Amino acid sequence: MLRKVIPALLLAMAPLAQAQDAWPTKPLNMIAPFPPGGVADIVGRPLAAAMEKTLKQPVLVVNRSGAGGAVGTTVVAKAAPDGYTILMSLSSISVFPVSDRINGKTPAYELKDFAPIALVTADPTVLVVRTDSPYKSVKDFVDAAKANPGKINYSSAGVYSTLHVAMEIFAGAAGIKLFHIPYQGGGPAVTALLGGQVQALASGPAAAVGQIKADKMRALAGWGDKRLKLLPDIPTFKELGYDAEFYIWSGVFAPAGTPAPVLAKLRETVRMAANDPAFTAAMNRVSTPVSYLDAPEFQKYWDRDAARLKAVVARIGPVEELKK
Repeated sequence: MLRKVIPALLLAMAPLAQAQDAWPTKPLNMIAPFPPGGVADIVGRPLAAAMEKTLKQPVLVVNRSGAGGAVGTTVVAKAAPDGYTILMSLSSISVFPVSDRINGKTPAYELKDFAPIALVTADPTVLVVRTDSPYKSVKDFVDAAKANPGKINYSSAGVYSTLHVAMEIFAGAAGIKLFHIPYQGGGPAVTALLGGQVQALASGPAAAVGQIKADKMRALAGWGDKRLKLLPDIPTFKELGYDAEFYIWSGVFAPAGTPAPVLAKLRETVRMAANDPAFTAAMNRVSTPVSYLDAPEFQKYWDRDAARLKAVVARIGPVEELKK
C-alpha cells in the first residue's frame, strides 16, 4: 500500500513544484503603505522597475495609505503567501503591533506575519524647518520650546509613524514638549511644513533634500551617528549633546508562509535590483545611499531596531483618539 501512496503523493506535488519553478506568471503588486512623495514611494518605484528586468513581469507599485502605514502593511500581512503581493515598508512596520496593544486594541498584524526579503536603504532623519523660520539652530528651537511648552507643532506621517517616533526621541532627549499633528504620509507632512501649517518636521533626507537645496527648508540637525554626506555642515544631535539617534530604513517583505523557492527568487531579484545602475542612479539623484542587506542579516537588523522602537513607543504611551 505504501508503495502506491508515495508515487501518488509525488505526482500530486509535481504541479506545485512546477508552478513555483515557473513563478512569476503574472504581475506583482508592491504595496507602499504611504502616499506618493515619501521614502517608501521614492525607493519603491525605481526598485520595482529594476526588479521587472529579472522577473520579466510588471511590478506595480500600489499606494495603500492610512493609519501611518498600518493599513497597507495589514493588506500584505493578510495577502495570499504566493509572492504576488509584497511590501515596501519603513521601520514603522515594527511600531503598530506595540502601539495597538498600548491602546487596548488587538493588533491588525504581528511581525511574524512577514518574511523579510532585503533591507534596501537606511538613512537618519533630519530636523527641518522652513527657511523663513526664526529657528536658525537646534539651540533656538529648544530654547523656544522650553519657553512655550507644547506650542511648537510638527507634522508626521501619522501617529506612531517613524517621523513621530523620531521627534519624540529628540523631544525626550532635549526635555521639551512639542505638539504633534499627524498626516497621512511623509509627502503630506512635507507639504504641511512648506504650507505653513506646522513649524517643524523630522524628515527622511530623500524626501527633504530637494526642498533644502531649493532653499525652501533649513536643516538643523540629523539623527545619525555621523554627519550626512549630502549635508556635511549639519551637525548630529549627538554632537550637540542630545542622545537622539534614529534611522528611517526601507525594506522589502513578503507574507509569511511564502514558499521557499519563491522567497529565494525574490531575494535574488531584489539583490540584483539594488545593484542595478538605473536604481543606484535614482537613489543618487535623491542623495540616498543604498544599504542592501540580504534576508538573514536584515532579520537581525530588524530585530534590533524593533526592540528599540518598542521602548520608544512605550514612552510615548497611549493616544486618546486611538483607544476609541
